[in-house]
Amino acid sequence: MNHLTLPAALIGLVPAALALAAEPVAQPTQASATRAASVAPAAQLPTVQVIDTAEGGQGLSLPTVSGSRTGIATLDLPASLDHVNEQTWQERGDSRMADIIGRTVGMTPLSATSYSSLSFSTRGFTGTNSVGIAEDGVRLGVASSTTPYPANSWGYERVEVLRGPASIVYGSGTVGATANVVRKQPTRETVRDVLVGAGSHGSAKLGLGMGGALSDTLSYRVDAYGHYTNGEHDMSRASGSKLMSTLRWQPTAALRMELLADISDEKPTRYFGTPTVNGAIVPELLGRNFNTSDSDIRIKDKRVRARAQYQVNDWLSVSNELYHFKADRYWRNIEAYSYNPSKQQVTLGDYLELAHDLEQTGNRLETTLQAGAHKLVAGWEVSRARFNFARNDYAGSTIIGVSESSLSYWPNTSDMLPNYRTQATTHDFYVEDAWTLSDKWLLLAGIRRDLTDFDRKDLVGSGTFDKSLGGTAWRLGLTHKLNAQTSLYGQVSQGHDPVTNILTLNLANRDFKLTTARQIEIGLKQQFAQGQGEWTAAAYRIEKKDIITRDPNNALLSVQGGKQHSQGLELSAVMRLSPSWRVEGNYAFVDAKYDQLIEAGGADRSGNRPSNVARNTANLWAHYTMHSSIGRWQASLGARAVGSRFADNANTALSGGYTVWDAALSWRPQARSTYRLSVRNLTDKLYTYSAVSSARAAQAYPGEGRRVDLTAEFAF
Repeated sequence: MNHLTLPAALIGLVPAALALAAEPVAQPTQASATRAASVAPAAQLPTVQVIDTAEGGQGLSLPTVSGSRTGIATLDLPASLDHVNEQTWQERGDSRMADIIGRTVGMTPLSATSYSSLSFSTRGFTGTNSVGIAEDGVRLGVASSTTPYPANSWGYERVEVLRGPASIVYGSGTVGATANVVRKQPTRETVRDVLVGAGSHGSAKLGLGMGGALSDTLSYRVDAYGHYTNGEHDMSRASGSKLMSTLRWQPTAALRMELLADISDEKPTRYFGTPTVNGAIVPELLGRNFNTSDSDIRIKDKRVRARAQYQVNDWLSVSNELYHFKADRYWRNIEAYSYNPSKQQVTLGDYLELAHDLEQTGNRLETTLQAGAHKLVAGWEVSRARFNFARNDYAGSTIIGVSESSLSYWPNTSDMLPNYRTQATTHDFYVEDAWTLSDKWLLLAGIRRDLTDFDRKDLVGSGTFDKSLGGTAWRLGLTHKLNAQTSLYGQVSQGHDPVTNILTLNLANRDFKLTTARQIEIGLKQQFAQGQGEWTAAAYRIEKKDIITRDPNNALLSVQGGKQHSQGLELSAVMRLSPSWRVEGNYAFVDAKYDQLIEAGGADRSGNRPSNVARNTANLWAHYTMHSSIGRWQASLGARAVGSRFADNANTALSGGYTVWDAALSWRPQARSTYRLSVRNLTDKLYTYSAVSSARAAQAYPGEGRRVDLTAEFAF
């Protein structure tokens, strides 16, 4: 593997980091660690007396199932893992999951409204084929790049983001990173939470949560949430609701069984961006919605899970999780726009009326064995996903003048017809071992084999086929404890991505296999200042092969054989400077290039940067807290900076970088009530959230303008 070639200024940070790492400091803890893992306590390196923890910190002392199924502490994990808890996102005024994940190091959201997918760019890779989303460690099937759930934070206690190839834990489609969203758990204590909010554009939201004991052995947790907004564009009204529930039965300390049932119903905004010229937003077209007035989007999801865990004895535990997921989704929209400045005209295309009917049933059986210095986890997961796709095939386009009104009605009156059905049955086998070599050394090794049998039946045309896909992921990582609060690590890993969503494979990509990516990463993690600060650093290189390219001898023929790589540096830190001041920040640099890529028409993109990948991203927050006779006050100021990105692989359409400022002011008159005023995009800056430039469309999602929200949070 090639050596990392980072800028000299960034390389210069490494000696300073090592010097700081050598300072002995005290070990922190965190009260919520008792709720952090849903599996048996993990074997860890020896611990020392604890003193304090960094408020809003990175969870280095907490066990994690997001980075490894062995549940070792984040400080001991030989991989890069971000941790964001509920308190942190509440202080920032964040509630959309896209915003919460997007503020972690190196993660840039791509779907501005989250209406169709939680899509991100990180470590040089973009979209749902390379950046995964999981809930409590379970990833659900992705069809047509659609991952709308979970859209908001209500009912969740934290988010953990594992960066780099994560196939060893989550399977295919996770080379860039995976965000695991952890829901709130039932408790024996009675809990009542209420959230009431209102804000700009006629927005309103209401959240209700409750939990407690039903008997000596039964406890529960229920969360309900609803929201509404008129939106800041024409026809961008949106609303939604969800109900999450968990019932826990624990007759003994060794046995725990849970039943989870959720339902959500979303009607997202029907806004698909604004036309651009060479990647830049056209200001005079802002505010226009080129969709039809009778357009529609509906997303309904249902989820049921049953899970059980049994601690057989001191060294053996067994767990099983059975789940079923059903999604009904519908779109009727005009989604592609291109602008001709000389003629003052906009061409409307991609008249899409689609319906998705997706069902997935799966089961994961896992056993954990504690044998001396080894913590061994072995598992088998099997899932079957069925996908029915219907569409209205209309290939028309319309040209309108910029002064003309948008189309009022959907122009195609033809019936929507079933198009194809697919089924994917996947068996995943995995083994991980956390081996404590000594007080200073931990070796983490794992391997996973994924096998998928895919079947497609075309109801229109003759594209029926079946095929098998297989991928092997592995990881070998070593952690060295410089002292009780500081660790250095290195790892080599391999993961894999599909060339397109597996459930939507078609005849054109029938013969393609999974792409393969290998990563080398080194890093440092440290808690310092007697538990008042935490910081991490990671340097990496990822090489991915077998991406889709064109045959050099026939540009009309798509083949596997393309290559790309990325390398970079990521830094994140949180520090309490005094009883009143706390700061949080992160910075990511990535150098991503195509090593070999030929696109349609024979255009060679080798050496170009992938679209929607920023070389530099950063986040910074400062919080000031003061106490008065009428309660506790906190003022927060944050900045989100994203460098310039290209909207195309040709690197001709450039979207400029931006820095957006956000602020929040909270008042807590008593321990269980908080009133919060938050302002997003303080300066009302116009910027590009994400963009696309192709033969049929050149458009961008503008970032959200200034928005003011007022919320009240109560606990009983």
